[in-house]
Amino acid sequence: MLTRRFLASLVLLLIVCLPSYSADSTDPILKAWSHETNAQTKEGDQSIRIIATYYSNEYVEALVASEAEKNLWTADEMENYKYTLLKNLNLAESIPFHIDMYVRGIPMYAQPFDKHITMMVGGKKYSPVDYDRRFNFKILGARDGMVHFPRYDEKTGKDILAGAKDVRLIFDSAISHALSGRGDVMWVWDLTKDRGKIAGGRAADRLEADRLIKRSGKIDEERAALQKRLDELNRERDEINSRIDELQSN
Repeated sequence: MLTRRFLASLVLLLIVCLPSYSADSTDPILKAWSHETNAQTKEGDQSIRIIATYYSNEYVEALVASEAEKNLWTADEMENYKYTLLKNLNLAESIPFHIDMYVRGIPMYAQPFDKHITMMVGGKKYSPVDYDRRFNFKILGARDGMVHFPRYDEKTGKDILAGAKDVRLIFDSAISHALSGRGDVMWVWDLTKDRGKIAGGRAADRLEADRLIKRSGKIDEERAALQKRLDELNRERDEINSRIDELQSN
């Protein structure tokens, strides 16, 4: 017989692998951080519905609380879910969005998908650093997945969202026949309304430990590379000194 712990782990695994939440969610906070666009061709041979969700702090906290209440999780189960969610979102290094697409009629071909979607903050545009590769294949019916944008500016190294008032997501109208007649789609999220703050707890501690372990590994790699170079320089110095001694002894 399956144990309660195993069943709980299975539920957590299934939920984390699913989309952020159902598009028909009635939770006002979850809905507040999602934008939706519907369009179709004049002939009606293709229609498209796109829902984009920005993972604000408020959204993440509301999502964790909603799932915990819905599944009657214990405190430990909620922390496990939160840890797995935050780890998958990779908020420390990227700005994640969840995209739901529903295409009817003529299929949609969006390859390469990352050329059709752009994030804009403070008037500067950014391309995805990672995205669900299933968006590159024929889309007919439902398709959903994550799109990640860089967290830090490549030139300045600063957090892209630091001090920003809003974040915008732009869909190139060329991505779909249904959108081609109406121009690019732009969604705007007001960051000043993100009153939430991802709280600490065991999930945050585990993520911090993961980050420190990863950083420690990188430091070890850098130390090994430096030590290798130092050994090479020492050998070269010894060879030079040996040759100097040889020349001076003649």
